Amino acid sequence: MRIGVEHIGGWRRILIYGVLFALGVLLLEWIDYQRLVRARSSDIWLFLVAAGFLVLGIYLGGRLLRAPAPRPFDGNPRARAQLGISDRELTVLEALAAGKSNRQIADALHVSPNTVKTHLANLYAKLDAERRTDAVARGRALGLIP
Repeated sequence: MRIGVEHIGGWRRILIYGVLFALGVLLLEWIDYQRLVRARSSDIWLFLVAAGFLVLGIYLGGRLLRAPAPRPFDGNPRARAQLGISDRELTVLEALAAGKSNRQIADALHVSPNTVKTHLANLYAKLDAERRTDAVARGRALGLIP
C-alpha cells in the first residue's frame, strides 16, 4: 500500500483546518469569558475572597486543632524508682503484657519457672495487683509498659 504525495497534502489540509477551528473556538470562548467578567466582576471578586478565606480557615484550623505529637515512650523511670521495680521484673512484666506463659518467660530469660513466679509475686506486691491482668493494667496505667 503506497501513500501518494496528494494523500499527504490531504492530511496537512485537515491538520490546518483543525488548528484553525481550535483557534476559532478559543477566540469565541475568550470573548464569552470577557463578557462574563465584565457582567459579573463583583460576583467573581466575592467568590475569590470567599475561596481565599476558606483556604485560610482550613489551613489555620488544621494548624491550631492538630493533636500534639505523642511523647516518646520512656517507661516512666520515676514511678519505676518509687515502686522499686528491677530491670528483670520489668522484663517479666513486658513478657506478661505480651501474653506469654510462665514457662515461655522462663525459657526466654534462661531462668527456672520458679524464678519467674518469684518475680511475678514481687510485681504483684509492688503494683498492688492480684492477678496477671491486674499487673499488666496497672503497669500500663503507670506508663511502665507501652
